[in-house]
Amino acid sequence: MAERVIISLENVHLNFGGKPLFEDLKIHIAEQDRICLIGKNGAGKTTLMKLLMGELELDAGKRFLLPGTSMGYLAQQVEFSPQQSIRAFVLSGLAPKERDESRNHLVDIVIEPLQLDAEALMETLSGGQVRRAALARALITAPDVLLLDEPTNHLDIAAIEWLETYLAGYRGAILCVSHDRKFLANISRKVFWLDNGAIRICAGGYSKFEEWVENIIEQEARELQNMKKKLGAEIDWTQGGVTGRRKRNQRRLAELHKLRQTLQSDKQAYNTRMQKIELDATQPVLGSKVVAEFKNVSKSYPASVIVKNLDLRILRGDRIGVIGKNGSGKSSFIKLLTGEEQPDSGIITRGKTVEISYFDQSRMVIDESKTLWDTLCTEGGDQVALGSGENKRTVHVCGYLKQFLFDPKMARDKVKTLSGGQQSRLMLAKIMANPGNLLILDEPTNDLDMDTLDMLQEILADYSGTLIVVSHDRDFLDRIATEIIAFEGDGVVDCSIGGYSDYLERKKALSPKKSELKRTQETAKPELARSNPKISFKFKHELEKLPAKIAALEGEIASLRELLLDSELYAKDPKRFDTASVRFAEAQAELEMAEMRWLELEEMGAG
Repeated sequence: MAERVIISLENVHLNFGGKPLFEDLKIHIAEQDRICLIGKNGAGKTTLMKLLMGELELDAGKRFLLPGTSMGYLAQQVEFSPQQSIRAFVLSGLAPKERDESRNHLVDIVIEPLQLDAEALMETLSGGQVRRAALARALITAPDVLLLDEPTNHLDIAAIEWLETYLAGYRGAILCVSHDRKFLANISRKVFWLDNGAIRICAGGYSKFEEWVENIIEQEARELQNMKKKLGAEIDWTQGGVTGRRKRNQRRLAELHKLRQTLQSDKQAYNTRMQKIELDATQPVLGSKVVAEFKNVSKSYPASVIVKNLDLRILRGDRIGVIGKNGSGKSSFIKLLTGEEQPDSGIITRGKTVEISYFDQSRMVIDESKTLWDTLCTEGGDQVALGSGENKRTVHVCGYLKQFLFDPKMARDKVKTLSGGQQSRLMLAKIMANPGNLLILDEPTNDLDMDTLDMLQEILADYSGTLIVVSHDRDFLDRIATEIIAFEGDGVVDCSIGGYSDYLERKKALSPKKSELKRTQETAKPELARSNPKISFKFKHELEKLPAKIAALEGEIASLRELLLDSELYAKDPKRFDTASVRFAEAQAELEMAEMRWLELEEMGAG
């Protein structure tokens, strides 16, 4: 039985600035749809969401909303009262009759994984924290249709993965705009491609989208050739270049994979040699291959430990992705690396010829009163200076802007006229003009669309220096990194060869697997009990019982999560809701303790 359509736009026309943005646009969203909305910058994705919300008036056409259907919206711009607490702000998403203290458990369930303090005032939050609070407010309402505009911006990987799990159990329909390919592939079952004012639908979800687009582009190219029209004049780079760009990306990924394999052996051999060298605190020694060296470095603040006895070498040509939860120490590590902050103990040495370029969206300021032209041509004239020293060359500013997907006609526009994503792109253009031999990019993917990410990936693939990228974009890290440095909290730093997926596979291999737990449950580990006389009968008995306990807790947690996601539960049975909320937190804590105990007893048995 087909699902009911709960909201639709029919034959919609909308003009902006006298120019048509949408012409005869049609869109239908059914119950439990999982849709990602794709389109290049300026295509109208945010405008389309506002039309669905009923916030904009149509020039022509009609909007249909099934009676009784509720809607929720995470917008790019968030309005709030400065003196509100985060808890009050999140609760403001509910109807007035639902805003009472009994809802506090639900607020806590949503804001805890988003790393927010429920009692903090909104006026004290950073822009990223405000966005996370707005996401919590949108989720707590549990509407029939949930519209999410770039929900992963300012989330770390752990929070993104939590959001994926949350949305997997969501009962309403979802329409999401995001540049995070991995996130879209994990949450979507359908793609709306907004192209030239119309919607094209890919039924396979984002994981099938690139191949689907490639087939469409090739078909259109054949039709254009049959009509004897010039392909280049009819299909621009953003659309027609999909096929070529995908093939280039596949080649780049193959090259990256080979580089990772080479690095695996070469770096291990080099580190073996370097381990014999003891650095003198008064006369640090750096080989020509070493960009920076951390020797027994520790750094902490009153509220957190950043690194503890860290030994790390960064070699020339390394392409390092830095990951970790918000507040785990990523930014502090970069400050230690650049010399902006000093360690509490240990030695940090840097190569004498290292030239650092640092892209940090929160601190790198572009003068909004200047034009794009003046921003890039800092010495006047019409040429952008690229590189330095013997490698210095120049290129015309319009040609350089085109490389970063700007229309050359925009060259004389003021920076203040640009969107947030365009300003980020301009900052990248400015820093990539002379990136030095150590390029540090701190969250470069925020506010960038997919075409810009593809462009940035290709530019970084051609960069010959040492690259360090702090990012939460898992797909982007897989495409550009040969090594991962993971900040896991409490001063623990894990380094591994490969991209994010390789890091994840390695972590899974090192952690107790469910299959191992199940096998333990089935066999009750009798051979372990017999083979090790060091472990007492009491501990053996406890070890035999733990797998069943863990499995039972996992099942209970899954059932409680499903129960708490029922938006009508509180209205039907508030006492049951409160009991389930308390038990959910208790069961999670019990599961963690049981798994830790299982590991302890396993180690005792293996000793």
